[in-house]
Amino acid sequence: MAGAAGTYRLEAALTFATVPTLRQPGLDLIAAAAGDVQFDLECVPLTDSAGLALLIDWLAEARARQRTLRYLKVPEALSELAKLSDVEALIEP
Repeated sequence: MAGAAGTYRLEAALTFATVPTLRQPGLDLIAAAAGDVQFDLECVPLTDSAGLALLIDWLAEARARQRTLRYLKVPEALSELAKLSDVEALIEP
């Protein structure tokens, strides 16, 4: 994950296979942030329900730390999955 101050670009798949290795680095970024956090999802090549759960988990962590977390450039497949799960308001800007 790399990016400008407060904005981080995800360039990995968000799937059952990758979520366990991505979870803690995301939590660490949120914990270390001095203010609001944004994750740019434009380069995420593949997503599934585990990836959606990860994004919701990160959102809960940010809220617990009284920070605003936004997801930018949400891939269409992830957006559709969020709509099916009735949680699109959580990940859409």
